[in-house]
Amino acid sequence: MDIDPRQYEDIAVNDNDVHSIVMSYLAHSCFTDTLESFTTSTGVKQTANLEDMEKRKKIYHLALEGSVLKAIELTEQFAPDLLEKNKDLHFDLLSLHFVGLVCTRKCTEALEFAQAKLAPFGKVQKYVEKLEDFMALLAYNEPEKSPMFHLLSLEYRQQVADSLNRAILANSNLPSYSAVERLMQQTTVVRQCLSQESSKEGYPAFALKDFLKS
Repeated sequence: MDIDPRQYEDIAVNDNDVHSIVMSYLAHSCFTDTLESFTTSTGVKQTANLEDMEKRKKIYHLALEGSVLKAIELTEQFAPDLLEKNKDLHFDLLSLHFVGLVCTRKCTEALEFAQAKLAPFGKVQKYVEKLEDFMALLAYNEPEKSPMFHLLSLEYRQQVADSLNRAILANSNLPSYSAVERLMQQTTVVRQCLSQESSKEGYPAFALKDFLKS
């Protein structure tokens, strides 16, 4: 069930609110140059710490591009104790480095790294299944064709890099999600609630992807 556009098309949207949403996204995603251009062209006051944004940007891209140990090193410099407090994220980053070694067929080095850095996580039950999946990659001559191929994907690296970026933001007492992401999350929840009764009458449930294509 869709909402009649007449119910919202006359609602005024403040330009300052739009500017704030755009700035939030640019700062969250570390688009430093674009943020500076945007604030210059709109005259909106720039409140983000550009130096910290550049540091986050470097860490994010190092993780995304596979230089995970360097990303960990810079994270520990920028946000001491962050990874010590966030074991799940630390595990994901170390696993990402392990995957990189497997992808480059450095299996001996990957095994040694796993024994030194990943094995201690095996003492905690919630990591055991994940460890088994990662270690299973070593059994395949072509790990990208294994049942765990998704662990080698760009999408997986993106997921870990995004988690790292959000954790650094939260550690700096900044929102871990941009304003536009929060709006989309809230909109989805509201529309799903509104469509629950309608779906019982034969209308399809609300899906954000379908809505954005409409």
